[in-house]
Amino acid sequence: MQKTFSSILLLLSVFSSNAQVQALVNDEVKLNTMVARWELDSTAVRGTFLVTPYKTIYIMPFVWSSSPNEQPHSGNTSPDYTPSSKVNYDDVELKFQLSFKTKILQSFLWGRADLWLAYTQISHWQLYNSELSRPFREINYEPEIILNFPVKFNVFGFKARMIGVSFNHMSNGKSYPDTRSWNRVILMTGFERKNWNIYIRPWYVIPESKGDNPDISNYIGNADVNVIYAKNRNVFTFTGSHNFNFEGNMRGSSTFSWAYSIQGNLRGYLHVSHGYGNSLIDYNHNQTTVGVGVSLIEWK
Repeated sequence: MQKTFSSILLLLSVFSSNAQVQALVNDEVKLNTMVARWELDSTAVRGTFLVTPYKTIYIMPFVWSSSPNEQPHSGNTSPDYTPSSKVNYDDVELKFQLSFKTKILQSFLWGRADLWLAYTQISHWQLYNSELSRPFREINYEPEIILNFPVKFNVFGFKARMIGVSFNHMSNGKSYPDTRSWNRVILMTGFERKNWNIYIRPWYVIPESKGDNPDISNYIGNADVNVIYAKNRNVFTFTGSHNFNFEGNMRGSSTFSWAYSIQGNLRGYLHVSHGYGNSLIDYNHNQTTVGVGVSLIEWK
């Protein structure tokens, strides 16, 4: 138990350092609007090669799963992907996410576009499973390169602020039979209205990248929408994905989170998800998860 709490304290110290990074980048421009977060006009521009937030940064010491994926399997029928023997995972684990971006080119392509590099990492840690020596059950690595254009037009009362396209790679770094990965070209459009931010992201999966999991789009889907509402000390976020298979098995996922400001950049964090793709190894596994912890940065 002492080792468990020491590990949590170490992670919290890392997150505290990240909060200091956020505070530094917030000095001149508060990152509470889409325009500021993506530097979409001259008042928000801060130059290149400055590390800034991307997606939510959080740590949840307690995440409960209704159905831990104890024997993952792939849609690839090759003998290389024969499922391993069943592993006795706990239904409670620790989960954390780190996510940053940096602009590497500014105001190019007729003075309109910015080019960003981004990196997100999600870790699922069986911290309380002493029988298995507390392993990391799954770590997902997600680098991407994003080309972003600021725009200004109205749609149903919302202001369109940005249109972008990214090349996104995601993998879990494992060997057979548990290796999972895919490459996507993602279109991203951002809308803003008062306390609301909405991101819509359809994607195209590069076929050659689906060898580990050829049916991944059937489960995780072909697009997602991210809806964020911030008011007073609260940030509410809903993310949903769908495979748009209206003639067969409709699948996807839905995630709700609530972040409540405790002090400064520190927020209490509640996270509830249902469906497929809680991680890459779980891409075709349906489960419900509930997690509690703290967040430092929200995706908005």
